[in-house]
Amino acid sequence: MKQVKVCKGVSFGAKPLVFIAGPCVIESRKVTFDLAERLVKLARSLGVPYIFKASFDKANRTSLDSYRGPGLNDGLAILKEIKARFGVPVLTDIHEPWQAEPVAEVCDVLQIPAFLCRQTDLLVAAAKTGRVINVKKAQFLAPEDMVHVMEKIRASGNDRIVLTERGASFGYHNLVADMRSLLIMRELGVPVVFDATHSVQRPGGAGKMSGGDGRWAPALARAAVATGCDGVFMETHVNPAEALSDKANAIAFRDLKKLWQTLLAIHALVP
Repeated sequence: MKQVKVCKGVSFGAKPLVFIAGPCVIESRKVTFDLAERLVKLARSLGVPYIFKASFDKANRTSLDSYRGPGLNDGLAILKEIKARFGVPVLTDIHEPWQAEPVAEVCDVLQIPAFLCRQTDLLVAAAKTGRVINVKKAQFLAPEDMVHVMEKIRASGNDRIVLTERGASFGYHNLVADMRSLLIMRELGVPVVFDATHSVQRPGGAGKMSGGDGRWAPALARAAVATGCDGVFMETHVNPAEALSDKANAIAFRDLKKLWQTLLAIHALVP
């Protein structure tokens, strides 16, 4: 399997496990900086490769009234400052092709949302930046179908590809995490990440917003690492009940240290 280097000390496909964590959306500069500082300190205390994640825009919110984020310019300014102050690589998602270039000037990893993973122009624009591209597998795609997504990116001159599993549609307002997807996508020759918190999401399950049950996210993360993956993605918050997006499935920061230690121990046992 190909290793994908993000920066010095952070590579997918090589031990140890890579952790991607942060708030679902940038709520404010203060809240985002506070969480980033906590996460960087935790990662360094455990000696693990870490990427800070936050969205400048949640373009697929259920309701038009839902908070989306500060927008591209203000959001990138915050991410740029976090990257410089804490010396940590950063990841954010893009939704339109024109966003790829300015985001790539700041971020180390460009993430393609699950709903958009078949959008050719978006994939091509992201690929042309040369940055690492993390593509979330759509809830409606079979894992083997991600080969076509990969081919679009590679044909555009970029082989720095990571795939993320985030659950598949299973009836109304529910997802199921099929651990076989991790192994199937790994057989495509690229590193694979498991998105623990979105896998417990219940899309549209709370009326005007998505619901979820974050208490199950640690269990799914443990199962994914035991199955075999190269990174774990999770959204976290100091107080999930007050989060402005995905509060139902975010993991409380106070629970991360024990969870990360457990995942590292499991990962060390997996061939």
